[in-house]
Amino acid sequence: MKLEPEETDLQCEWEIVDGKVVGNAVCNRIDHLISHYLLKVAGGGWETLYQDPYDKRYWELTYPQGEMHGGGPPRLRHLPTAEAKAKYHII
Repeated sequence: MKLEPEETDLQCEWEIVDGKVVGNAVCNRIDHLISHYLLKVAGGGWETLYQDPYDKRYWELTYPQGEMHGGGPPRLRHLPTAEAKAKYHII
């Protein structure tokens, strides 16, 4: 399950089903990508930088709804190389 060249932003959404918080298919995809495909480069916790081993693009995992429990649903977005290098101090 690779990232397609036109993809730049994957945003997970949570919903309540039978009284439980359940993530949508995008949540499952983000989990799969960070566990089995993308390579962790820097960071951790609330902001983590990954790299696609196929096309070398950088991807940042964040939790933009910090006011929610656990930081809310995750977001995986493409980070341009210059921005990734500056923010995460990578060469």
